[in-house]
Amino acid sequence: MGISSKSAQFLLDSRIADAMQGQPEALYDLGICYQTGTAGAVVDLIEAHKWFNLAAVAGFRDAAGARAEVAEDMTAREIALAQRQARDWLGMTRRAA
Repeated sequence: MGISSKSAQFLLDSRIADAMQGQPEALYDLGICYQTGTAGAVVDLIEAHKWFNLAAVAGFRDAAGARAEVAEDMTAREIALAQRQARDWLGMTRRAA
């Protein structure tokens, strides 16, 4: 049985809200969503790398390996963009706190 687009968007929104609270599991889950195109996310390796990077910084044990796996299919420019987006996210969430 499939998941409705409304339910999928709710799942993404709730994980983003949890990620804004600094929950490493939510950061990792978002990486998985964008890596695999689940929970209503489209496959986006830049987004996946960003979320895995944030999860790794937050201490989630499996995130660094997942980030490395995604990076194998990315260009150096895409990795740099993902890293920049991760830094921007950190800056935004720290200002909000």
